[in-house]
Amino acid sequence: MTTAAPVPSSRDLPHPACGEIRLEGVLHALSDPVRLRIVRELAAAGAALSCSQFDVPVTKSTSTHHFRVLRESGVIRQVYEGTAKMNALRRDDLDDLFPGLLDSLLAAATHQADRRNGT
Repeated sequence: MTTAAPVPSSRDLPHPACGEIRLEGVLHALSDPVRLRIVRELAAAGAALSCSQFDVPVTKSTSTHHFRVLRESGVIRQVYEGTAKMNALRRDDLDDLFPGLLDSLLAAATHQADRRNGT
């Protein structure tokens, strides 16, 4: 007996398949300081975080835009858990497609932040 595929709900969000993720899309998504900050926080947490857990210096509608760019580029995966929209870094997909890229970008972002803070 086979089980039917789950029926998508109206709350399912579109994500690119791993093979559809493009380097230029990932680089574009990470070129914005707010989006890079979100990715750095996700990487540091090592777990999915709800949108409300991020303290970003933009309005809610602009924040929604930034999360959408990250999701549509394949950098994060967003799923609803109850009323919360949870965000997870697609580290495995990105590491498979572009080995070392995410780690290098995160290290460079940390280095830049340290320079700005004088440490």
